Amino acid sequence: MIGRVSGEQRDLVEKAQRALVALRLGRDEDALDEVVPSAADEPARTAEMRGLMLLLFGECSSMVSRLGDGGSAPVKVQVFDEAGEEVPIDEADPPVRTAVRTLLAEVHGNTEAAEEQVEIALASAAPDEVDSLVLQALRWTIRLSAECVDRDLPVADWVRRTFT
Repeated sequence: MIGRVSGEQRDLVEKAQRALVALRLGRDEDALDEVVPSAADEPARTAEMRGLMLLLFGECSSMVSRLGDGGSAPVKVQVFDEAGEEVPIDEADPPVRTAVRTLLAEVHGNTEAAEEQVEIALASAAPDEVDSLVLQALRWTIRLSAECVDRDLPVADWVRRTFT
């Protein structure tokens, strides 16, 4: 994927890779440090963060589709509270709720709705909530890629390279 993408996209992929490696090592703060936008002005910083989140959620969506056999075997998305009890999506913490809605929009091919969810989060969420949203996307990328690898399903090269 890196060979035929713009410099901006390549930079996002490299940031995501570094963050995934940090998270695999259990370093949440380091993962967040890796995804700090490098742009100088606020609109560009927001655009960079939006691009990163959509990259991650887009890849998660692709893996969910592969795991669900292209849609013929549905994949269930569940949300759990601290006690391990399942809760309705609408009762989840805002970052988790946004993450689930973004992923579901992507899975159903509604990229515009996914973009809207990310836009809302970036415009109105507190910084720690945005951090939680990014961490959720990174965690799902790791878990879904591991599951795909276990089942001998394809994983994007840029994600696969974070395994080593």
